[in-house]
Amino acid sequence: MTHTYSITGMTCNNCKSSVEKALLSLDKVEHISIDLENSKAVINMSKPVSIETMQNALASKYSIAELTESNVFKSVTAETNVKESDLKQLFPLFLIFGYIIGASILLNRNLWSIESFMLDFMGLFYIVFSFFKLLDLKGFPESFRMYDPLAKSIPAYGWIYPFIELALGLLFLMRFQITLALIITIIVLGITTIGVTKSLWSKTSIQCACLGTALKLPMTKATFIENSIMIIMAVVMLLKTYN
Repeated sequence: MTHTYSITGMTCNNCKSSVEKALLSLDKVEHISIDLENSKAVINMSKPVSIETMQNALASKYSIAELTESNVFKSVTAETNVKESDLKQLFPLFLIFGYIIGASILLNRNLWSIESFMLDFMGLFYIVFSFFKLLDLKGFPESFRMYDPLAKSIPAYGWIYPFIELALGLLFLMRFQITLALIITIIVLGITTIGVTKSLWSKTSIQCACLGTALKLPMTKATFIENSIMIIMAVVMLLKTYN
């Protein structure tokens, strides 16, 4: 018998191999074919295997669910659970954003300036996000190239990207070469946002690499929004510079 499943948490071919090996270790599983891009798996088994058994065989970062259209109510319930799970996974991202906003406000509490606030926000954003990427410099490029167009074409770009973020963060915080940093921000995040938009449009279930691989974040509209905020700030600052 053959069943189709959705498996989230896979970000690269190593993840794919790990999932295949884990599921094939189950006695009743005879063959598995994984579509990494769409996070789907077609599994042939001699006898039915419960979702719980397959989930227990997988590492905790992977989640498996059977794809079925036979029951509308089950589909709705499953979709609701996925949304709730996504929001729970995104909590660290919202928390980090809150800390960055709070820190940026405190840095400018005495002599308030919206321009200075935005520069501090962008600087802290880059410093914090580069930190999480550098925690797993080996795994980040594989996850990043799943959706970033430039990282797909030039693999080395994924390796240097965390250092680009770190450099931009320092430039903003030190108020050095701000115009150059703003232009690079628009270009770099613009490219990434194109990839994010394509992933969201195609409804591809992949992991967001914005906080590296240390935190398992799903690719959602929140990723698009965070990039858009940075791009808008950069554009506003450039316009103020030349007006």
